[in-house]
Amino acid sequence: MKARSFLAAAKIGFMFLLAQGFAAEAAEVKVIAGVAMSAVWEEFGPQFERATGHKLEIWYGNRGPIKRRIEAGDAFDLLVASSPALDEYTKQGRIAADTRTEITRVGMGVGARAGAPRPDIGSVDAFKRALLDAKSVTYNPESTVGIHLARVFERLGIAEQMKDKNEWMERTRKTPQPSGQSAGRVLQAVADGSAELGFMFSNELLSVRGVEYVGPFPPELQHYNVFAAGVATAAEQPEAAKALIKFLRSPAAITVIKAKGLEPAIP
Repeated sequence: MKARSFLAAAKIGFMFLLAQGFAAEAAEVKVIAGVAMSAVWEEFGPQFERATGHKLEIWYGNRGPIKRRIEAGDAFDLLVASSPALDEYTKQGRIAADTRTEITRVGMGVGARAGAPRPDIGSVDAFKRALLDAKSVTYNPESTVGIHLARVFERLGIAEQMKDKNEWMERTRKTPQPSGQSAGRVLQAVADGSAELGFMFSNELLSVRGVEYVGPFPPELQHYNVFAAGVATAAEQPEAAKALIKFLRSPAAITVIKAKGLEPAIP
């Protein structure tokens, strides 16, 4: 008990010191973030707001919607996205290179409806059989997971067989997909049985009602998405955005990151 009390007090003290160190006028920080980190932001965001007095306005999206939003010239202060995407915007001069900071990483996984048989995906051959045996699957082809899956299908020689199995594509044709909500649609399709298997980042498949986490991609097919943060060169609140990056690497934030099924980018 004493140890836990000490750790709790240490965390509170650390956050107080952070707040003092971030001394600046309260600002509204506009953040564009990948949906894979949404659960982290939901818990972490209020901690940052309480500790600093700043307010966060967060817009979530996958790679495609994020690209369209940024290229349309929408104002933002901080981008937290996959490293390749952040590097691309840095080369374009949209992100200040000296602010680039790696935050976390997460691998890809497979989910199935709760109570349904869970296929063996523990090896490359088993993973391939599970894909071919599934009558339907679901994933967002514009997302990082979807882009990687296309390469996996090609590598396994099953691209043609998988072509018409994606339930997400058929449903999106009938109902336009709102920006930033594709993760929820994929999970819903798995939960209600519209698709036998769903492919997303592992953290998104954990602790979702109606969905069971089957497991990660085999190591030979796995792809880790590293999330990095960078301050926009046109940021209206650059100092507050830098404070947010610092907070994202704090012990308090790392605790949240681990609790949500991700791995911190730093030890």
